[in-house]
Order: sequence, then C-alpha cells, then structure tokens
Amino acid sequence: MTEDQTAGPAAGTASQSFLDVRDLRIHFPTDDGLVKSVDGLSFQLDRGRTLGIVGESGSGKSVTSLGLLGLHNRRNARVSGEIWLDGQEVIGSSPEQVRRLRGRKMAMIFQDPLSSMHPLYTVGAQIIEAYRLHNDVSKEVARKHAIDMLGRVGIPQPDRRVDDYPHQFSGGMRQRAMIAMALSCDPELLIADEPTTALDVTVQAQILDLIRDLQEEFNSAVIMITHDLGVVAELSDDILVMYGGRCVEYGSAEDIFHRPEHPYTWGLLGSMPRLDRDRSERLMPIKGSPPSLINVPVGCAFSPRCGYSELNEGRSETERPELREVAPGHRVACHLGREDRRRIWNEEIKPKL
Repeated sequence: MTEDQTAGPAAGTASQSFLDVRDLRIHFPTDDGLVKSVDGLSFQLDRGRTLGIVGESGSGKSVTSLGLLGLHNRRNARVSGEIWLDGQEVIGSSPEQVRRLRGRKMAMIFQDPLSSMHPLYTVGAQIIEAYRLHNDVSKEVARKHAIDMLGRVGIPQPDRRVDDYPHQFSGGMRQRAMIAMALSCDPELLIADEPTTALDVTVQAQILDLIRDLQEEFNSAVIMITHDLGVVAELSDDILVMYGGRCVEYGSAEDIFHRPEHPYTWGLLGSMPRLDRDRSERLMPIKGSPPSLINVPVGCAFSPRCGYSELNEGRSETERPELREVAPGHRVACHLGREDRRRIWNEEIKPKL
C-alpha cells in the first residue's frame, strides 16, 4: 500500500471521516530552491478523537496545521492535494469560503499567544470580535459569551479580566485566553500547535486537562502538534510521526509507544526523559540533524542518521520507502524487514528505554 493509497475514498469524492487529508503537499519556492515542507501527507480523523502529530523542529508539523486552516498565502505557497472537512473540500474552496469555516468549523490554539493576540486590544474585545464574526448577536450578548468562555477555561474573575490586555495575563492565563477564543464558536476541529511550550509543568498539566475536558464537552476532533511525546501520550488516540515533510509512522498511541517500528520513532522515544529511569542513565539523542527541506535525501530521508541503513543493501540511499501497513491501523515507511525491525526493537532498543 502506497502513501497515496491510505487516503481512503477515490480522489475528488467526500469522505465519511470528519477530516480526510489526502496527499497534501505544501511547497515554497525560494531563491535557494523549492522548500518541500509537506510532501505527500495523508490521514483521517473522526469527531471525538485526538491525533498527535510529532517530530523535530522543521519536520513540517506547523506548516501542516496552517495548511489545514487555509492560512498559507497562495501567492507564496504551492498547496496541492485534498483536505475534506465534514464533506467540504478546503484546498479547492475560495478564500472567503475557507474564512467562513475558520472559527465555526475549525480553530487553532497557536504556539505563542502573546504574539498571536493583538497587543492593542483587550482579550475580551478579541473574543467578542471572533464570536460576532460568525454569529449575528449584539455586543452585549457577545461580551457575556466572552466572560462565560473565560470562566469556562479557568480564568478567575472573568468579568473583570475580560477588559485586560494580553500583556496583563501570565503565560498560562494567555494560553487559556487563546483557548477561550478558539472555542468561542464551538469549532468541530481544534488544532493545538505546541500548546504547552514555555509553560511550567503544573500549568502544562492544567492546559492538557482543559483541552481534554472541552473535547469531551463539544465532541471536537483534536489535532495535537508537538515535539513532546509526553504530551501526545497524555491526550492522543492515534499518533502520526513526521520527518522531512512526510509521515514515517502512523498508528495508535499503544502501537507507537509499545510496538514502534521506525528507527526515527525509536530515537524520539529514546530521547524522552523518563521519571522511572535511573537519573545516572544518559538519554539517547538522535545523531545528526534533520534534513534540509530544499535538499531532502533522494532515498530514505532518515538514512543519513539511521544506524541500520546498511542492512538495506543500499536501498536507503536510492529508493524512497513507501508507507505500508504492518498491522491493522499501523503503517510504517522503512526499508528494514519486519523481522529485523522487531528484533532490533526487542533486543536493542526496548531494553534501554
């Protein structure tokens, strides 16, 4: 099964899944060459489910999230493929149609709320504007809704804090306000891009609990984008591992954490701090650096950093691995044979984790 074949229904037809991404490609022409930030990504997501997208910086995670929301400037970005959201194709829609979807059908919690919120408008004014954009209500009704949303996400004295500016909020409170704004129109798809970055551990846990509780209340589909496997372990039903703009492994959280089959996934797990590990033991970092998205290796993008590429008789340097199903719902793009992957995981990698 090739990566394109994972998309499900035939191209050009709507999907039964709430979100269906098919062969998504987002490229940026530059003076140095074509940046292939996302290069053939396919996945599906249903209401009430959470998908974690993980990978190092530069793997294409955030570019994917902005592409789902239609936020890339079409003059600067080449976007192709299909994004079906509740039966509507996003990429082929007009900017005005996509704009109407944002807020009501889909919304995003951005990584840095301080730079994402306007510094010259109060937090309440920004939530009110987002709400009135999609609802024909008065300012008074919208203000009451903004206060209710701030209270719902755990901001104390919301009737007073609604008139504060973003810089008057702490980092955790700003993130809560960003969540309130994103959820103000009850979106059916919520994308959270590194929602806990730069927050202390206690606040991180509170934010993750909040997202989980709100998802249960609204039955939203959630995409959690992060480099932190601890975050996806907390929330995700399924996990998509990205590298070099492509999916290298996809499966349930159970599969990814207990039966991973890609060397890159092993590296991510090995570099994750563990409370049950002896403090004297060193983490196992992934050697080397992520590839340039202008000059991605011809074969397997991970081969220059992979300690097992010599087992593939040179295929890693010349042939791009296809995303193949190795178990129901579990797909891997790797030239290593199934038996080799299982042996390496059970005998070499797992005992060290």
